[in-house]
Amino acid sequence: MRVLQRRRNTLVFVACNGNNLRFVFVIVALCVALIQPAVAQWIGKQTGCYADSMTANPNRPTVANPADITQYGVLELEYGWDRSWLDESVQQTSVGGLLKFGILCDVEFRWNTTSFLSQTGLSGTHQGLGDNWIGTQIRVYRQTRQVPTLAFGYATKIPSASAGDGLGTGQVDHAFTFLASKDIGRFHFDFNLTQFLVGRPLLSGFDMNRQLNLAFSHFLSSRLQLTGEFYGDTRLNQNSPSFASSLWALTYTVVPRLVIDSGFEAGLTAGGPHRHAFVGLTFAVANVYPGWRRRRSGHPADSTRKITDLSF
Repeated sequence: MRVLQRRRNTLVFVACNGNNLRFVFVIVALCVALIQPAVAQWIGKQTGCYADSMTANPNRPTVANPADITQYGVLELEYGWDRSWLDESVQQTSVGGLLKFGILCDVEFRWNTTSFLSQTGLSGTHQGLGDNWIGTQIRVYRQTRQVPTLAFGYATKIPSASAGDGLGTGQVDHAFTFLASKDIGRFHFDFNLTQFLVGRPLLSGFDMNRQLNLAFSHFLSSRLQLTGEFYGDTRLNQNSPSFASSLWALTYTVVPRLVIDSGFEAGLTAGGPHRHAFVGLTFAVANVYPGWRRRRSGHPADSTRKITDLSF
């Protein structure tokens, strides 16, 4: 799912001010509450949720997201560096990330942020924090022979980027996404359809546009994978026309829980990114639910472990 500028950003916890800061703290508090001992009694009772081992589920490097979500109880981090040439006179460099957490079997919490953003144009260079996006993805159907994995996602933007420096709009945006993923032969396909509601800086209400994504991947060897994507946005307003773009990347699985990637993007029409290069990684940090440790060990004594005993 693309959140306007790009989603290739992975995560660093950043501070916002005023109402934005309070909102972020509320979200964090809710997540912490989900892993308290009082909640642990019912978290581990879901059946068929725990995996035998941790495996990364990269959303990088494509703009599209897979319909499958992070493993149950797993905290996963994506992080990367991007360099974009937005047009002939504007260059942008960013570093940021995406934090994902498998709250339930089919429900994922998502926090996407740009921790550093630098933009150079005719007015000079401006640097600062980027915007934050908070959301969730819900898988409603798991892949079968005839039907792909299906999911829905929602995200809202916390406008933490400076509007005065041109790094953001200063407005709250919303994104609603339908996702489908399917393995066909030796290829994997991800399809996304996103409806954006984009806050207007000088007027009330929202501008609206849609994005279509089709990404595919194919293993060249047991660890090396080729990924490609074609995507485009419809017209948002007079200043943001429609465009189409393509992306190509290689990913390498170091170990099942660590995947690195690198690639580039080339715009197919005017209005989109002219060129865009990136490098990053996806890492499954830990399973924070105690039942996973019990499942792996099979020892009854493990059931007494505290929920704060993370599995690394």
